[in-house]
Formats: sequence, C-alpha cells, structure tokens
Amino acid sequence: MDAPSASPLSYQPYLDELIAFGSQEPRKADLLEAKAEYFRLTGEVFEDDKIFELRMASFLDYYLYDRVSPLTGKTPATELYEQRLQSAAPEEGNAFRSFTETVHGLFEVRKLGKGVIRLRELFSGKDFDVTERRNIAGLETGDVIEARLIPFGGHLLFSAAFCYHPRVAVKAIKAEVKRRKKKEPDRPAKELVWDCAMRALKVERYRQVAVEKLYDFQNKTL
Repeated sequence: MDAPSASPLSYQPYLDELIAFGSQEPRKADLLEAKAEYFRLTGEVFEDDKIFELRMASFLDYYLYDRVSPLTGKTPATELYEQRLQSAAPEEGNAFRSFTETVHGLFEVRKLGKGVIRLRELFSGKDFDVTERRNIAGLETGDVIEARLIPFGGHLLFSAAFCYHPRVAVKAIKAEVKRRKKKEPDRPAKELVWDCAMRALKVERYRQVAVEKLYDFQNKTL
C-alpha cells in the first residue's frame, strides 16, 4: 500500500481506470453474464427501486473484485494489477494491488468514532477500523451492514456499495451465522451475504410483511 501519509480519498482515479478496464468492449458479454449471475444471487432490482443505485454499485464491486472470469481465470482487479505491475511505478502498482485485497462481508458496527468506524466481521470475529470522514445517516452501534473495505494509503476505506439490514433482523442474522459456523463450517460465508441481500430487497418490496418473517432463515420459500 502507499505510505500512510497518502490521502485516504485518493483511490478514485485508480478505480475509474479499473472500471474502464472492466468495461472494455471485448468484455461486454462477460460483464452482462456477471450481472445476470449477481442478480440471481441477490434478487433483481429495477430503476424505480429505492436501493437501485446501491445494488448497481454492489454488482460492480462483485464484478471487479470477486468474480473470476471464465475467460481469463482471474478477476478484472487481478488482471489489471498484474498488467500494471510490469511497467508502473511502485506507488501505482500498490494502488492497483489494493483492489485485489478488499474485504467483503457482513459487519456489525461496534463503535462510531470521529473519522473512524469500528466494524466486526460476523464470521471471523475480526475487527476493522475504517476511515470515514462523513457521518453516515442512520448508522448506529449494533447495526449489521454488508460492506466492502478497500485497503489504501494506510487506511481501510468503504467502497460505494452498502446493504443495510433492519435492526430487528440483527438477532436472526447473528443466529444464522452461528448456526452455519457450527453446522455447515465449509459453506462459503459469501452465500449468507447474498441471502441477506435478497431478504433486504424483499423488505423494500413487501412492506406489509413483517421483517422478522422475511429474515426467517428456516423459511425456504423466500
């Protein structure tokens, strides 16, 4: 990573380059396939949905950082990093490396400090201190969110993608994490991240249904 003195907000130009790289014309078919995959996992959104922009940001994160292309066997982030490593200055190479080291998951908000938010990843129990200068509206200690953390310039930063889960669903989410760790330890944690994202979408769609019912993980019909 860059020296800790680097601005924690300066990764955007590198991200713009990664987005352009991942959106090149030869990759368009793969991009569309990835989009269909992602929305099968998390639920399809439409432009009039309140969370449309957030879900599109989540899809973009999935495509750039997580999804291994069947064409190359690598994520776009890894591909671009390996390309830049051949010719770029060390600082630039390290900047692109940060996109290959993101941390994505379900996090509990442990502490809201001045310029720093402490999160705990629910599956690993590991704590992360995230640099965040903004006051994120509505975020409170004890909330559970889906987020992606990007290591850059000696900081951990949020990506643009979030999924907020209702406070009344926190107990059920934690219980399901505990159950899976005990009963299904080999099951990828990301499956619960996607499952919860789909349930959050249903909360937006079905206001007449109790949140507790929508986050009933034993209900296989949702």
